[in-house]
Amino acid sequence: MKKIAHSPGVIAPPPLLYLGGLAFGYAFHWLIPWRPFNHTLVLGLVLIALGIAIALWAVGVMARAKTPVDPSRSPTHLVREGPFRWSRNPIYLSMTTASLGAALALNNGWIIVWLIPVLVTMHYGVIIREEQFLSDKFGDTYREYLRRVRRWL
Repeated sequence: MKKIAHSPGVIAPPPLLYLGGLAFGYAFHWLIPWRPFNHTLVLGLVLIALGIAIALWAVGVMARAKTPVDPSRSPTHLVREGPFRWSRNPIYLSMTTASLGAALALNNGWIIVWLIPVLVTMHYGVIIREEQFLSDKFGDTYREYLRRVRRWL
């Protein structure tokens, strides 16, 4: 019988990864300004607001299910309601959406450049590890959820 880990063993807290990408994007922009977008402030602010709204919705659903939001902790329940009906990772989707919004609102192309390694790190260092952990912990119930609901959208 396979021993189940106590946590997914994610590489780093996801908000820290996204904030790191934003910080690198801002630093590069400070050193070598790159303003590829025109008239995107409103769209950027809308995307930031949408990202925040999705995150708050997902966190609220997880709180009602009494399961931890912190991916380094073991979930107590498999949440499949609210935004989790459409995305297995609505909080990561929200941080990606808000990051894109920040790039547009600040007219900073470097943020998008740095979002790429953030997403690669999220995929291999967080999401894949979480999916394996949840598959081990919740078994066929989670594997059915994997078949029904997309990773992002």
